[in-house]
Amino acid sequence: MDRMDHLEHLDKHLVDELAQVARETVRDELREQTRKQRRKATLYAASGAAALYAGAALALTVGLALAAGMPDWAAALITAALLGVAAYLLRGAARPASAHGPGHDRTLGGDAPGGPASGLGVPYPPMPPVAPGGVGGATGAPGAGTPAPGGTGPAAPRRDDIDPEAPHGTHGTHGRG
Repeated sequence: MDRMDHLEHLDKHLVDELAQVARETVRDELREQTRKQRRKATLYAASGAAALYAGAALALTVGLALAAGMPDWAAALITAALLGVAAYLLRGAARPASAHGPGHDRTLGGDAPGGPASGLGVPYPPMPPVAPGGVGGATGAPGAGTPAPGGTGPAAPRRDDIDPEAPHGTHGTHGRG
């Protein structure tokens, strides 16, 4: 039995030693990768700072060129407007595009989209512009935005009250003042 205990001790010692070597190897590899990533991040930061100064110099140049032919305040105002437009365009370029391409992420005119990007069908049933038979017409159906006669429930949502980006089961009327 002593020999068996001795072998178990050797096995445990060997496993502990292998685990220690594996930990050290992984630690060294992670340290090397972190060093490389830190160097890359520093270079990107330096590149961004240089680009910021280059942009400031370009804005100053534009302002000075405009000031040659007009009052200084007007040149500064035009330069600021140009920088504002550039910032707006860059912000728009940074946003992710919708599934249908740029400019198609909002519905214009209040019509429901053909279907969600997932392709699983219309996210909510389409609403007719007017209740069947007209508002309080021959069918006696209530108009959009009016409760049913004798009904105690909420008013039917109007077409312009529906928020297509709201979570399913809620409409744009909740949370509005």
